[in-house]
Amino acid sequence: MPRHPWAPWKERCLTLLSTIGSPADLKALSPAEVAPLAQEIRDFLVENVSKTGGHLGPNLGVVELTIALHRVFDSPTDTLVFDTGHQAYVHKLLTGRRDFAGLRQKGGLSGYPARDESAHDVLESSHASAGLSWADGIAKANVLKGLTDRHVVAVVGDGSLTGGMAWEALNNIAESSDRRLIIVVNDNGRSYSPTIGGMAHHLDTLRTTKGYESVLGWGERTLGRLGRPGRFVYYWLRGLKKGLKEAISPQGMFEDLGIKYLGPIDGHDEPAIERALRLARGYAEPVMVHVITEKGRGYTPAERHQADKFHAVGVIHPETGLPLVPERFGWTAVFADELVQIAREREDVVAITAAMLEPVGLAPFAAEFPARCFDVGIAEQHAVTSAAGLAYAGLHPVVAVYATFMNRAFDQVLMDVALHGEAVTLVLDRAGMTGDDGASHNGMWDLAWMSLVPGLRVAAPRDEATLRAALRQAIAHDDGPTAVRYPKGAMVAPLSAVDAWGEVDVLALPETGQDAARILLVGIGAMAGLALEVAADLTAEGQAATVASPTWVLPLPAALVDRAGDYNLVVTLEDGLAEGGFGSLLTQALQRQATRVLNLGLPKEFFAHQSRGQLAEQVGLTKEAVLEQVRSALGEDPVRGIP
Repeated sequence: MPRHPWAPWKERCLTLLSTIGSPADLKALSPAEVAPLAQEIRDFLVENVSKTGGHLGPNLGVVELTIALHRVFDSPTDTLVFDTGHQAYVHKLLTGRRDFAGLRQKGGLSGYPARDESAHDVLESSHASAGLSWADGIAKANVLKGLTDRHVVAVVGDGSLTGGMAWEALNNIAESSDRRLIIVVNDNGRSYSPTIGGMAHHLDTLRTTKGYESVLGWGERTLGRLGRPGRFVYYWLRGLKKGLKEAISPQGMFEDLGIKYLGPIDGHDEPAIERALRLARGYAEPVMVHVITEKGRGYTPAERHQADKFHAVGVIHPETGLPLVPERFGWTAVFADELVQIAREREDVVAITAAMLEPVGLAPFAAEFPARCFDVGIAEQHAVTSAAGLAYAGLHPVVAVYATFMNRAFDQVLMDVALHGEAVTLVLDRAGMTGDDGASHNGMWDLAWMSLVPGLRVAAPRDEATLRAALRQAIAHDDGPTAVRYPKGAMVAPLSAVDAWGEVDVLALPETGQDAARILLVGIGAMAGLALEVAADLTAEGQAATVASPTWVLPLPAALVDRAGDYNLVVTLEDGLAEGGFGSLLTQALQRQATRVLNLGLPKEFFAHQSRGQLAEQVGLTKEAVLEQVRSALGEDPVRGIP
């Protein structure tokens, strides 16, 4: 029987990689050993990330680049800043972190650089485009402290140059020539999907335009030697060279800013990258090194098929790239389907996203209505304000972004959209506890900050039917902004209402005549199911438990406030901040009444990467933990309730 083509993975000793415990070990390798090491690293990544899930494609593309960085520079004396940080798996390997068995799991390696893991990590950098600002600040500090023996290297990739912060930083980096700062543009033409925008087109042109400068430069020098007869042609050709350079090459733009430019360089030719980096290191001023890489390099499923599918993967079969457990129909898919249906009915509906067309579910909309879908790159602030302009001009924009990324556009939501009363709908995917991507990706902040925005109406649907209805209601609203938030993952079973208080659905009611404490459990969005589980146990214990689930949560539903005053104890359950969230607002509304409110949500902390279930257990948002807190609140006589 022929051997399975991947059987050597189980048998082969990764001899070179096993010898690398630090960048110093990497520097000791001969040039001939670098290519075999790169192959071992790719084998290691595919084998390990296929078991845990993670950002596979970006890291396969930066193997040679990361090797070269650590062979040329002396981390951590030289500071390496990765933007975005999901391209740092190879960096972790080369700095002594080879245990990938728990990648993105509780107690294991983070999916991003993490200071508590290594002195080689500086910036967590899961929100793109901030790395150059960090690098600029560190380089300035080095100058002020007289530290001339070190460099700051910012590795900017996966579309980070499309973000506004990157350009604010470049403007300041170019201001001074005394900073030992090297900007490595890891140009794979993609973020989650193909990178869009003017900067991307400039880089595309530079990749495909070769030799014009050397040819014209030779002609310029030759004509310059011909004296007066060739002088006119000489100056014309000189102007043509300058004009072509500025027209089709972004290097002219960077050099005009005052930033030296080297490239483009084949990002999979490690010796060439080393040469460029050593040249850049020789300057005592900002230098940009433009490196062309291929996302998913060396992995057949990514090279044969769509590389974007392997940007971030779940648990997959390493040979085929197919998921071992097919994904269940999820919240994002419901949004995607309903938005297309609405767009067929309303020609004024347009969609905007920030470099995440596929992840937020806008790909079907873009396929059917390409002229009505706008991917603005990693630029959430621009996305929101551009939406305000679209709304002012008579369209209804739907801005779909992960909840955690919408934090970056708070000012635009407040001052550009809400202040002007524009009818913009924000769709916040992955709201609440997301878990395995760590502190920066938990969408736990949105309800708290959205509660500060005057006139913003916010929906937190609990199941498929309420998501579809909420999206339609949000888009139908033409008197100010709306938002619809929903969690990551598979769709829950339908949670039907048994009664209603105005627009507030009631999911469970106690039997009449129960002589017990009157308890109202309010489940916000994805927490409605937990509220029902808790109510069932309380009912079995003889308590009179009611469950309410308002779809529209901000501003506070008046009917809920009115009814809540009839209860001895109100328990709010939300997967956002407890302080400043829905429960906090309801507590304030009921403060003059005898009703006690138990406000359960997430504390104001940053949580390490772990599963959603583990995070829920940590913060007391499990059935057992909630029951314990309710029983404690009821006091010593749970049958009669709170005195």
